[in-house]
Amino acid sequence: MNPQPSTTAETADDEAVDHARSEIVRVGTSLFARGYVHASAGNISAKAGDHHLITPTDAALGFLEPGRLALVDARGEQVAGDRASKTLTLHRRICAADPTARFVVHTHSTHLVALTLAGVWSDDDVLPPITPYYVMKVGHVPLVPYHRPGDPRVADLVTAHIADRAASRTPIRAVLLDRLGPVVWGPDAATALAVLEELEETARLWLLTDRRPEPLAEHALDELRSTFNAAW
Repeated sequence: MNPQPSTTAETADDEAVDHARSEIVRVGTSLFARGYVHASAGNISAKAGDHHLITPTDAALGFLEPGRLALVDARGEQVAGDRASKTLTLHRRICAADPTARFVVHTHSTHLVALTLAGVWSDDDVLPPITPYYVMKVGHVPLVPYHRPGDPRVADLVTAHIADRAASRTPIRAVLLDRLGPVVWGPDAATALAVLEELEETARLWLLTDRRPEPLAEHALDELRSTFNAAW
């Protein structure tokens, strides 16, 4: 009897999908418990091999069920789970534009949405570099003008920002959608969460202080660049 062909690659893909499922559920539960998301606002995705997993449309992130997450193949066709979030195109385009992006989170975090209503620092940098950890963990965050939720044109704008910043050697880890909130990404859940949390807390500080603090001085920024390779 001829031996069966190896299924090592398939097993690896299955393990990657299972791990992505558990990470998405874990992150959703954590974000909900700490007040970063509410109701059915926001979405989370992870790249698993050639596939993407993303939260279903109108899913409450604090009560996700692993088996109901939408599984999408390399062609962008859904192969399992509930209907994928309407932001699927944006998530997939971010991962294609930035090879380091494997975990993407979009929330309607209160202080960041409030920042877009009150007025950002600038369209290229929604917040000034007022703390060293904002510079080190977040970096530049551009504002994306308002479009309706799920508008495919947003993906073009976000990937253009990724390309522009990569060309200037100051890669970005996040954008802020006007009136909708942040989209952040990283190579894993922990990195993406660190960006989101630092970004939201800096917006909170900025608003609590009536947007008065001056940015860090240029010599302080230079020190963060040279010591920690901060992308600023």
